[in-house]
Amino acid sequence: MTTPGPDEGIVVVFTGKGKGKTTAALGIVLRAVGHGHRVGMIQFIKGEWFYGELTSSKRLEPEFEMIVAGKGFVGIIDDDHPIEDHRMAAQKAISIAKERLLSGNYDIIILDEINYALSMNLIFLKDVIDIINSRPKKTTLVLTGNHAAKEVLELADLVTEMKEIKHPFGRGIKAKKGIDY
Repeated sequence: MTTPGPDEGIVVVFTGKGKGKTTAALGIVLRAVGHGHRVGMIQFIKGEWFYGELTSSKRLEPEFEMIVAGKGFVGIIDDDHPIEDHRMAAQKAISIAKERLLSGNYDIIILDEINYALSMNLIFLKDVIDIINSRPKKTTLVLTGNHAAKEVLELADLVTEMKEIKHPFGRGIKAKKGIDY
């Protein structure tokens, strides 16, 4: 692995069982937009529930583009989509990611929940590695989600693992607006 120069992007992975992977990526969005950088986020899993970033992201346009490509969380209680629908949505997200990344129009591309999509076999490891390896040198690529593949971790420049120490769900406290969604 070569050391990136000052004007080159890096590959960042936020993974682990703890909360905060997407939140960390959104922190990068805030910093980048503050510097006038163009950021694209493609969400691989989220999709049908309402969550705050759906509306707040509009306030950061045109520097920030968020594309919700998923059909929602896979296999949870109210998931009424066949696995093939989730697979097709994730494959479409891969195509969008490749197109946006290769366009050269973005300083940062965030592939939100891509690690989950990969671990659930909705997409192929080869596609994720191809995306990482085809990244324009100037572009930073951020991959989020638990269960990051060993091969992805090896290609990354920065890996942060979120570790749950304590979570309110464990005490029966439901998700909070503005904190969890």
